[in-house]
Amino acid sequence: MSVLVFVEHSQGSFRKKSFESVLYAAQIAQNMGGTVTAVVTGNLADGEIAALGEYGAQKVMHYTDARLDNFSSRALAKVVCNAAKKAGAKVIIATHDTTGKAIAPRVAAHFMAGMVAGAISYPDASSGFVVKRNVFSGKAFANVNITSDIKVITLMPNTFPVVKTGGSASVEKMDMAFDDLDFAVKTQSVDKASGDIPLSEAELVVSGGRGMKGPENWYVLEELAKELGAATACSRPVADSHWRPHNEHVGQTGGTIRPNLYIAVGISGAIQHLAGVNGSKTIVVVNKDPEAPFFKAADYGVLGDAMEIVPRITAAVKKFKQNS
Repeated sequence: MSVLVFVEHSQGSFRKKSFESVLYAAQIAQNMGGTVTAVVTGNLADGEIAALGEYGAQKVMHYTDARLDNFSSRALAKVVCNAAKKAGAKVIIATHDTTGKAIAPRVAAHFMAGMVAGAISYPDASSGFVVKRNVFSGKAFANVNITSDIKVITLMPNTFPVVKTGGSASVEKMDMAFDDLDFAVKTQSVDKASGDIPLSEAELVVSGGRGMKGPENWYVLEELAKELGAATACSRPVADSHWRPHNEHVGQTGGTIRPNLYIAVGISGAIQHLAGVNGSKTIVVVNKDPEAPFFKAADYGVLGDAMEIVPRITAAVKKFKQNS
């Protein structure tokens, strides 16, 4: 049995979430006595592609059509379907991000396949093919049994650690026919999010809300994030007020993240915000309102003014780093 995993890249380099998806596919293949085939598109060096073997892929299908460098969910879904047929794949994996959310439903519809979006566990094959996912904005879990012959799963990023397993992968150049409709949607421009650490992959996140009073106070969060090596995020009102860029907005209508540590400063913790961050392993809340709902969801809470508390946390981090 073959497991197929769609692996996306950013400007010729794979991200952590890509390796995580390959490792996830490799574990499923190992449990079911199968092999892993990865599918990649666009302009990539052979050495970069072959490195997927270190994370469990035995073979990589590389579709080289230059038009695939410009995002088209229809074209990419057709690529994944073509690769799945060639590989005889029974399980198809993608990352639960913007690209995966656009491609996976098309692939599932093409194969009339059952699908689990946002998986947070390996499939349990002891009584079917049961996959766990969050429901009701993360307030509950659902165990979904996929009964179709072909199964499609998107994996929630930052669910499992990424470690090299060793091995190598063969690379096969692929080509296929497209029609004009596959590229009917044209990309006019792309604005890349700035920052050294992609928010969706960050293991440490420092986030701020309206309690920061204004964008001029954001420097205290940025200093803490710099010392921790963390990414920065914000609540929706902050992004809507243009204090911070919209790519930093996390919540029900923004990004969903699962860092090891989420520090929320001046955020009340409305259910819409919690929906995007309640998968965090540890949540620390700093707020001067003792009735803030976020304290109920927090692992640790600090009651006080952000402009006094956060610099003291930053100083403590600096001292810890100096002494370690």
